[in-house]
Amino acid sequence: MTPAAPNLTRRRVLRGLLGGGLALGTLGGAGLAQAARFEVVRGRATLLGLRAPLRVAFLTDLHYGLYVFGGSVRAWVDAANAERPDLILLGGDFLDIRPDGDPTPLLTELGRLRAPLGVYGVWGNHDYGSFGLPDAHGRGAARPDWQARRQELGAAFARAGVTILRDAGRALRDDLWVGGVDDFWFGRPDPGAALAGAGERATLLLSHNPDLLPELPGPAGLVLCGHTHGGQLRLPLIGAPVVPSRYGQRYALGWVRGAYGTPAYVSRGLGTSGVPLRNLCAPEVTVLTLTPV
Repeated sequence: MTPAAPNLTRRRVLRGLLGGGLALGTLGGAGLAQAARFEVVRGRATLLGLRAPLRVAFLTDLHYGLYVFGGSVRAWVDAANAERPDLILLGGDFLDIRPDGDPTPLLTELGRLRAPLGVYGVWGNHDYGSFGLPDAHGRGAARPDWQARRQELGAAFARAGVTILRDAGRALRDDLWVGGVDDFWFGRPDPGAALAGAGERATLLLSHNPDLLPELPGPAGLVLCGHTHGGQLRLPLIGAPVVPSRYGQRYALGWVRGAYGTPAYVSRGLGTSGVPLRNLCAPEVTVLTLTPV
C-alpha cells in the first residue's frame, strides 16, 4: 500500500515560508543592530624604547560610502577624541566609494580628530578599489588614472590633518617612531623602509593587513592591523567561519605575534563589507596605553 502523500496545503506552505522569512529577518535585524553598536576597547602594553607613557587611539576599516555615512564616522571620531589620546592611528579601508565618488563627508569628520602627536594612517585594499583598481578577485579593469586618484586622495587626507604613510615613517618624539606600510594585497609593503631611521626609538608599525606579520624582516615594537573585521560574523564555539586571511583564524582579532616574536594587535574594525551585518563581533575603537618596559 502506498503511503498517503503529505497534506501540503497552500496555507501550510505560506506559513512555512513566512516563518522562515521572519527568522531570517530577526537574524538580519540583530546583525544590523550589532553592526551599529561600537565599543571602546581599552588595553595596556609595554613598549621597548619608550621613556614616557603613550596613549594611542586606533581606528580602522571605516568603509565609508557603502553602508557607512557621516553620522557613524562622527560618533567614532567623538569617541576617539573623548579618550584624549596622544596619538591617533588609522588602519586603512577608509573608503568604499566609486573612483569618482565624493569623500568630503568622511574627510570633514576625520578633520575633527585631535591628538598632540598627530593623526597617521595607511591605505587598505578597499581604498585601492576606490582609487580604481579591480577588486581582490581580479574582476573589472583598472582605471588608467588610479595612481593619480591615489595621489589626489592622499593630498585631500593631508589637508584634513591625516598623514598617509606608504612605506615611510616619522619621528614623533625623541623616544617614538611611527611607520606605515602600503597595502598587502595591492601595494608592495616594505616594513624595513617604514622603520628606517627609527634608531633606538620605540616603534609603532601600521599595516592594514595582518598577513604581513610572518614576513616582517626584523622585530618591531608593536604592529597595529585591521582588515579582518574579526571575521565580522562569528558563531559560538566555532568563531569566524570566514576570515580574509591566508592564515585563517590565526590573525582574526586581538593580541597576536608575528615574526621575531613581534607583538601585534588586530582590531575588529568599525565598518562592514560584503553584508552590513555583524554577529558576536562588535565594532571597536581601540585605545592602548603604552608604557616603558
